[in-house]
This record gives sequence, structure tokens and C-alpha cells, in this order.
Amino acid sequence: MPKRALVEHRPWLLAGIGLAVAFWVLGDARIGGLFIIALKGASVAALAAYALARSKAPAARTIAAVMAIGAAGDVGMELDTVVGGGLFLLSHLVAIALYLINRRAQPATTQLAAALALFAGVPLAAWLLTRDPLAVIYAATLGGMAASAWLSRFSRYHVGVGALLFVASDLLIFARLGGALDQAVTEWSVWPLYYAGQFLICTGVVRTVRRDHAA
Repeated sequence: MPKRALVEHRPWLLAGIGLAVAFWVLGDARIGGLFIIALKGASVAALAAYALARSKAPAARTIAAVMAIGAAGDVGMELDTVVGGGLFLLSHLVAIALYLINRRAQPATTQLAAALALFAGVPLAAWLLTRDPLAVIYAATLGGMAASAWLSRFSRYHVGVGALLFVASDLLIFARLGGALDQAVTEWSVWPLYYAGQFLICTGVVRTVRRDHAA
């Protein structure tokens, strides 16, 4: 990104990264719970602000909505896991709609196979790890989000990989819930994977729509 863009627009990204790191480091500290919750939600909300600041294109507004709903889901998870999970489910549905509208014209057979593996494999993994029908329902939308992201016209090195990181973070949560992994193993890995995924998804979509505008 050129220096001018760095000065004018990356403060939102830098703010988001700073807030995310603060939440990761201070999450177990004995400070106000509301402060920690605010750090968590604001880190992804900053990505929504970045998307709106960088482009007025419909896709940028939609990915901003995905990030905003995700930020609400982050807060919700700290208060009520069902509410938080429902908000993330909604964010995945909005993202799926965005990716389907922007699907790749002629995906390769290997790409279709990878998308199918994500669509079927993520809910299957959720079931094997948790045996929880609600987790499987959520995981179906998670897998659909990752599959549609992989088949979209957005960069796989950004949006596609970001979706995979999001899946990885949630699979670690499922593994913890199902007793396959100890919380000590997952507490330091889930958040970095999740935030890196959201970061790559948001910046990848914005980069594509700005490239379209320039063309």
C-alpha cells in the first residue's frame, strides 16, 4: 500500500491490530470485564470502519456489515454464547451472499473439490468433536462461508486463506468444548487465528473492489 494510503487509511487497521493484541495479552488480566469486552469488539469493529473508509462499493459495504456483525458476535460470546453464536451465524450468511454474488466465473476442478470438502467437512468435524446439533448447524454456515469464499473472485491468498484461518479457530473451540483439547492449548491460539482471518478477509475484499474501481 502506498505511503499516502498508509497515512490516510491504515490507522483503522493499525488501531484494530493494536486493540486485538491488547485483548490477547490482557484477556486474563484482573481488570474490568467490560473493558476487555470492549477491546474484543472494537478490534473487529475497526475493520468495518476501514472497509467503509476505503470504498463506497456495495461489496465493501457488505464486508463492513460482516465485520460489524462479527464484532457484535465477539461481544455477545462474552455475555451469552448462544447469542454470540447466532450473530456469527448471521455474519456467515451475509458473507456467503457476498461471495456468491462475486463468485469466480470458471473455477478449476480442484477448487470445486476443495470447496466441497470445506462445505461438508467443517460440520462433520464439528459433530465428531462436540456431538452438539447446535454446533453442527453453526458449522454448516461456517463451512458454507469458507467454501463460497474459496470459489469467489476475491484473492484466495487473502479472503480464501482468511476464511480457512477462521475455520481453524472455530475448530479449536469445538475441540475444546468436546474435550479433545485442553483450554490451556487453545486459549492462546484461537484469537490470533480468528483475528488474522477477519483481517485478511476484510482487506482482501476491499483490495479487490478498489482495484475494480481503478480499472
